[in-house]
Amino acid sequence: MKLKISELTGLDIPGDALRRAERLAHGYLKTELVMREHGIQHTIVVFGGTRIPESENPSDPDATDYYRIAREFGAIVGRSGQGPDDCSLTLMTGGGPGIMEAANRGASDVGAKSIGLNIRLPHEQAPNRYISEELSFNFQYFAIRKLHFLLRAKALVVFPGGFGTMDELFETLNLVQCRRIDPLPVVLVGSEFWRRAVNLEFLAAEGLIDPEDRQLYWYTETAEQTWSSIVSWYAEAGIPLLCQTR
Repeated sequence: MKLKISELTGLDIPGDALRRAERLAHGYLKTELVMREHGIQHTIVVFGGTRIPESENPSDPDATDYYRIAREFGAIVGRSGQGPDDCSLTLMTGGGPGIMEAANRGASDVGAKSIGLNIRLPHEQAPNRYISEELSFNFQYFAIRKLHFLLRAKALVVFPGGFGTMDELFETLNLVQCRRIDPLPVVLVGSEFWRRAVNLEFLAAEGLIDPEDRQLYWYTETAEQTWSSIVSWYAEAGIPLLCQTR
């Protein structure tokens, strides 16, 4: 697929800017067309740290096994449809290791398709092996990747992570707060971690966010609790979570 921005717009665009515009357009359209081809209607997006591996001692009562919880959640999302070919609600991650691998793995465990939006980085992040092969994407630009993260999102589930995870979390909260996107559930898994990492209640107490902004997110501890809270949010809003729209 070859896009000619100058032919579409009729503008005399300098060479470097033209090539960048064509790469941006290609990055968006290539992914969009594949999504449509495979019937991807809505997504549940999972973010989390790449440095959280599968636990070597899952029976340790003192350790919170976020990898296991993410894998269980991926399986729940994978079972939400009517079989492996039903992509009306599909798990989506950033495509890398750690929490993202765990969530994609959970969907794979139950035979469901899942999506991975990988990004080209100086230290290359390879797509994890549990992403559905036909739904594994590799982006050059963060902006286009971010667009596809939220374009079909019905919920954002955020596990502990670093700068990249924080970036996606706060961008989503900001877009909802500013009414740039429709409200959606934003679920923070692991209240102990999140309350220590980010004191959102302090922001409200200081008047830096409105008191009602605290309703934009909530905390959960398990995969089942996370899923049931998303289902409850949609039930209370009177909006179907699982639906066929195309």
